[in-house]
Amino acid sequence: MDQKPARGPVLTIFAALFTLLAISNISKPLSGGRGHFVFFGTRMSGTANAILGPLFGIFLLIYVVGIWRQKRWALPMAWAYAAYVLINMALFSMKTPQGSWNSPVSAIVYVSIALGVSWGSAILLTLRRTQLT
Repeated sequence: MDQKPARGPVLTIFAALFTLLAISNISKPLSGGRGHFVFFGTRMSGTANAILGPLFGIFLLIYVVGIWRQKRWALPMAWAYAAYVLINMALFSMKTPQGSWNSPVSAIVYVSIALGVSWGSAILLTLRRTQLT
């Protein structure tokens, strides 16, 4: 019997984190104007927030299924999302006035986790590309 190798704890944790992020993005329109999806460095509101947040949430849920089932089609999604996160953070830091973060430490922690998870999952999936179905 041809058994698929285990996903591993790191990819499993990343899939869980992406699921939480997807739920957060999908629920942006339900936040009563408090939750803003950031798209290419700009905080969305109104109709744009109501459309883009859930769309990215759905993208992430599809990506999670690909990670969970170790599908080859998750690989381009991983790199597209990793690139988007990097560009989005760079543009946000350029467009947003200083002091918008609670503290420099919270900014460093947030950026480290966002880049670590998005790029880490893309790298891990790439390293496992021969095992993906």
